[in-house]
Amino acid sequence: MSIGNSPEEDRPSVGRALHQARIVARLSVDEISTSTRVRIPIVQAIEQDDYSRCGGDVYARGHIRTLARAVGLDGDALVAQYDDEHGGRPAPTPPSTLFEAERIRPEPRRPNWTAAMVAAIVAVVGFVGFTLFSGGDNESGKPVAEDTPSESPSKKASDKPSPSRTSDPKPSDSAIAGAPADKVTVRMTAEQGNSWISAKDHNGRLVHEGVLRQGQSKTLTDDKRLNLVLGNAGGVKLFVNGKEVKHVGEVGQVQRLSYTRGDPEAG
Repeated sequence: MSIGNSPEEDRPSVGRALHQARIVARLSVDEISTSTRVRIPIVQAIEQDDYSRCGGDVYARGHIRTLARAVGLDGDALVAQYDDEHGGRPAPTPPSTLFEAERIRPEPRRPNWTAAMVAAIVAVVGFVGFTLFSGGDNESGKPVAEDTPSESPSKKASDKPSPSRTSDPKPSDSAIAGAPADKVTVRMTAEQGNSWISAKDHNGRLVHEGVLRQGQSKTLTDDKRLNLVLGNAGGVKLFVNGKEVKHVGEVGQVQRLSYTRGDPEAG
């Protein structure tokens, strides 16, 4: 009989795993809070395995999955570990109890005499107006249908498509080749999953930060330098000054990059 800890006992807790992954990714609590929109006190509490600030198990699972995605961990696995450590996932509430209030017998509806009187008045006024209008047309000796032939030419003219309605074509990647030589231009496209990106100019001022969702693109320019942080470097297609950077990093890897007007030396 061997004495020792099982693999499950050796694995770090959910909060500890998130904390270690954030340190490895070189991300501060402020950066994680900004990219995930999870408040700083909640991020700090979760990393200490304190879920009392989350507002319940449902919100705790959502925060764990969001934080795991930002630091490159498997959110589903961490949520499953959280369920194991907190008594399992609660059983769903039967639908019948949710709609119990709707079983209360409603009170009998009373007739709305005001609405009935208004409808009757409107009907009478409409009938009188129609009678007067049709009587005036009969006296002129011309049917009503003859007064409307002039509408058909304008309708036919409106059916023709207007040249001004044509949509502008979407810019292609080849258009980046015309990047100005006196600036540094960076274009990022998320091709394999979402990627959290952050960009600062040559003065260290933050010019963009957020999640670039799969299929979306972002173009940034500066006079001298752009400093980038890519949360999923391998999933991003990167063009710098009109040239493609072939190997940015691995999928799920966090990369810190910096480019000037003369970069990249080899596109």
